[in-house]
Parts: sequence; C-alpha cells; structure tokens
Amino acid sequence: MNEVSKLNEKYYITTAIPYVNAPPHVGHALEFLQTDCLARFHRSLGKDVFFLTGTDENAQKNVLAAEKKGMGVQELVDENTNFFRKTIDKLGISYDDFIRTTDKKKHWPGAKKIWEECVKSGDIYKKSYEGYYCVGCEAFVTDKDLVDGICPEHKKPPEKITEENYFFKLSKYQDELEKLIKNDEVKIIPETRKNEVLSFIRSGLEDFSVSRPKERMKGWGIPVPEDPSQMIYVWFDALINYISGLGYGSNDKLFKKYWPADLHVIGKGIIRFHAVYWPAMLLSAGLELPKSIFVHGYVTINDQKLSKSLGNVIDPNEIIEKYGLGSVRYFMLREIPPFSDGNFSEKALVERVNNELVANIGNFVYRTLSFIDRYFDGTVPKALEYTTEDKYLIKEIEKYPKIVKESLENIELKSGLKKILELSSKGNKYFQDNKPWELIKDNEGRCGTVLYICANLCRTLSILLYPYLPNSCKKLWKQLNLGGKTKGNVWDTASEFKIVSGHEIKKPETLFKKIEKNKEISNEEVEKNMISFKDFKKMEIRVGTVKEAERVDGSKKLIKMQVDFGDFQRQVVAGLYPHYEPKELKEEQWIFMTNLEYAKLMGLESEAMILAAVEGKEEKVVCLKPEKEVEDGTRIE
Repeated sequence: MNEVSKLNEKYYITTAIPYVNAPPHVGHALEFLQTDCLARFHRSLGKDVFFLTGTDENAQKNVLAAEKKGMGVQELVDENTNFFRKTIDKLGISYDDFIRTTDKKKHWPGAKKIWEECVKSGDIYKKSYEGYYCVGCEAFVTDKDLVDGICPEHKKPPEKITEENYFFKLSKYQDELEKLIKNDEVKIIPETRKNEVLSFIRSGLEDFSVSRPKERMKGWGIPVPEDPSQMIYVWFDALINYISGLGYGSNDKLFKKYWPADLHVIGKGIIRFHAVYWPAMLLSAGLELPKSIFVHGYVTINDQKLSKSLGNVIDPNEIIEKYGLGSVRYFMLREIPPFSDGNFSEKALVERVNNELVANIGNFVYRTLSFIDRYFDGTVPKALEYTTEDKYLIKEIEKYPKIVKESLENIELKSGLKKILELSSKGNKYFQDNKPWELIKDNEGRCGTVLYICANLCRTLSILLYPYLPNSCKKLWKQLNLGGKTKGNVWDTASEFKIVSGHEIKKPETLFKKIEKNKEISNEEVEKNMISFKDFKKMEIRVGTVKEAERVDGSKKLIKMQVDFGDFQRQVVAGLYPHYEPKELKEEQWIFMTNLEYAKLMGLESEAMILAAVEGKEEKVVCLKPEKEVEDGTRIE
C-alpha cells in the first residue's frame, strides 16, 4: 500500500456498550483501555480512525435497579451514564463519539429502521413463548446454557416466563453464518472463540425473541414500530448502536464513510450476540458485516469474574487516584492477557510498575537525558565511528518497531508491551556496559556516540509505547523537544535516527514514579530522623546530585531538594538550615538513604533521607559526601 492510500485508509473500532444499572468497575476499564490502545496504534499508522463507545440504557436490568433504589429509570441511567463518561475520560480514552441508546434523535431512528428492514425481509414474526429467562444475561436460556439449573455467568437460576413476543428467524441464516465464520469473512479473534461460535452454530440455531411486553418493561425502551404494546428487545436494540452511532437512520454521512466496522471489541460473555445475532440481523437488513470481532477475557479476583451482580467490583477511579493513570494503564495492559482471564491485584500492580516501568523504561530514559543535560549542556552530542556494540543496538532499534507493530496488529497487546520492555532493557545494558560516567573523563567523543544512540532509542520508545501510555510519551516527546503533534504515519519512522547532533533537549523530568507507602511524621522528628538510624546493612544507601534546592516557606529549618540518582529523581526535605544554604547543596553529590518509607514534612513529601553527622560542641550538622565523584545512583555498601 502506498503512503497516500495508507493515510486515507479508514479504521472503525468500537467497544461494547455496558449496562448502566450500576457504576463501572475495572472489568469495564480493561475493555476501554484495550480498545483505546488499538485505536491509538492505528492512528499512529496514519489511518483515519473513528472510535465509538457508549452505554446500553434500555435494559430491564436498569428498570429493576431503579425500582430497587426508589429512583426513576431515566434518573438512574443519567446518573450512571455520567459515572461511565467520567471514568472513560479519567482513563484517557480517545473516543470520537459516545452513543446512548436512550438518544431519541440519534439512536432510535436507526433501531426502528433496522427493525423495518428485517420485517421487509420476512424475518420478524409474532408468537407465544414459554421459557426460562435470565435477567442478568437479558436473554432466554435453555438447559444447555445452565449448570445445575444455575446461570454460570450470574450464579442465579433463571425465571420461567410465558408471553407473546416478536421473534427473529435466526435459524434461516444458520448455513450462511457458519460459512462466514469458518472462512473468516467475519473474523473471530482468537481462534478458540471462533471454534466456540462455530460449535454453537452447528448445534442448531433457534429463532430468538426480539421484543418484550410493554408491561414487563414498565414502558421503558424503544416501542416496536406499528405495535406500541411491545418494546424492542435490548440486545436487538443495543447491537444497532454500532451503526446508529455513525448516523444510520438519521444522517448517513459517517455511516457511508466508516461502516463496516474493522473491529468490535467485546467480552467473552456476549460473544453469541455479536458473532451470531448481529451478523444475522445485518444480513436480513442487507448491510455489510463487521470485519473482525476481538473477544477478550475477564478481569478476575481470586479467579472469580468481577461482576456488579456478584458484588466484588473495584472502582477504577479509586485505583487511578491511588496509583496514577499511567500505572493503571500499564498494569492492565501488561498483566491481563488479551485472550483469557487475568487476576487484578494491587500488589502485582505495584511490583509491575516499580520493577518494569520505573526500573526499566523510566531508568533508561532518565539516565540518558539527565546525562546529556549535565555533561553536554542539554545538546545531543555528535556520533563518531560506530563499534560492533553500537551496530548491534542500532540493528535492534531497527528491528523492534516491526515486531511490536506485528503484535499490535494481531491484538497481542501484552506481548507488544513485553517486546518494548526487551528493547529498553537492551538500552539499559548498553548504557551500563559503556559507562558514560567514566568515558566523559577521558573519551568525550566515545561518550557522545553512546548518548547519541541512546537519545534516538528514547525517541523510538516514545513511539512504541504511545498506544499504551499516551500521556507519559507526550511528556517524553516534549522532553526530547520534538515539537507538537505528529501527523501521518509516525510508526514507520520509529527506527529512524531523527534526533541529530546539536539538537537541544528540554530539562529532563522523571517519567514514572516509584510507588511506595507514605508515612506522616511531625516537624519535631525531622532532625531526629535525619541523624539517627540503626542497622546500616538494611539500608539502601546511594549517591545523588542535588539539582535544585530552596528554603521551605514557613519553616525555620527545612530545605527542599530535587535529587538526581541516575536512573530516577526524588524530592528530599531535610532540616539543614542554617547549617547549609540551599546554594551550598546545589550541584553537589551527597549520600542518601533511598529505601525508607516516604515522609511528609509540612505537607511536602520527602522520598529519601540525606545522611548527616553532628560535629563539635556547637552540634553543627555536616552532610556526608562521597570521597570522589561517582555515577549518580551508585550504591554504597
């Protein structure tokens, strides 16, 4: 595909639309994040992406939830839809539109039009029916759907219902659906889910109910055209959001541009509706079918699905507040496999973030940029003749964007992130093996070559990591001083050395912060804690350079410092005045403890402790320094 046609290529991607009978949980967050990662990736390829999400508001679940709370149904769905929108925005989701199935101007015309098209095809008819109905699934179920008479999804028995409804002739499309799925004309990802769908189809498709009596729905939902005594069944109605969100039935401009969907992203519990019912409805209405359906697993706790009905939900907003958006995005996409279930654990989140995001990627980026800032006045040095070691890393930089791209194209999100970590690890090893802190003393030219390569690797990492951590990568892009928004296909430039000798970078800042527990201590304990400690063997003692230092307003003793430890930066607050003026501390190396619990002094977080001793009768505080200049972050045993 040439560059011009590639830039004009459209890509339409959707999430499922969740019920709003309750606020969102981290299971919803997973789907939003997976879809956002894929949407951002395809935008970075220069495609014209349209990303739709929204809420399913016409369900019987919502009616029952409102009754339980003593609220009006509209009041309930408005409240919870607002929670969903706020959560989606807090997760940094780059959606282009948000569809609500209660939207009478945008959604209802499309739902009614599809109904009428299916009627024209002779595929909708009315009959009496008796069967078992699971409110959690919003579907009639049979014995083969149950385990010991219980719905395996919602852990409750269904209720027996007898009523007259409209039905859709799903059985009419059995052979055609089997052929379409088998030949990947509607591609189901992964293959195991495709086989599951084929097995369901081959077991024999039965016509399904597409309406509910108005009385049972308490008048809530979309009335059946020409028969207001019936309401359109929520799953028939909800699936239509994928085209009504593009204006089908009201304004077809976007529909003509973006349909068919390139990818529907859904959870495994609703695969039947998307891979069987939805294609059959589209065939009946004479519309094109979606190209692909990606079926993800569940977020679990102790291997049990998160579910509002099971009462084991976790609020993603609370997790973001506690650990930060970058940490949550990274963990969810790194820990949870895209095609199977994965456990959520705050302990695992902390370990992943600290050991991978901070210690690997953050470490490499900060070391590189802070070294350029400190020893080359923030200007990328010139590269001289490449060594075998240089050529190896350059080859890896050329190779990995293709590997990560392939992972993302195959929706192997966890694998793609793992490959990015591998490349960053190679950068860390290269930096450590070449020891620029020693080269700068007697071989500045060689030191410059190492940093030139590392600076360009930072650019590569910012592109590869962007779909996963957009805010952090924008921050890195800004530190690299690479300008504003990037248009077109930036991905295919990821392996190129676009940062040239003489390019000025901005002031380096820590991209990812280590997660540690906070501990509040009083101001009276400052000096005691600063100079009193036991059992040095348990302490992590490192050398760091104070980059910034200033007095703390309102304090007679406190000085706030920003300390560079080579692969990370921390804020340290200590009672050093009047023993030291801030200018005496700045640009000097000192010795710190870095594995203590964080403390707060006058509301300021102190993330390490400077080591000091008391001298003479005047009890002058003297801070400890290394005997000679060493690399920032060097451990002292």
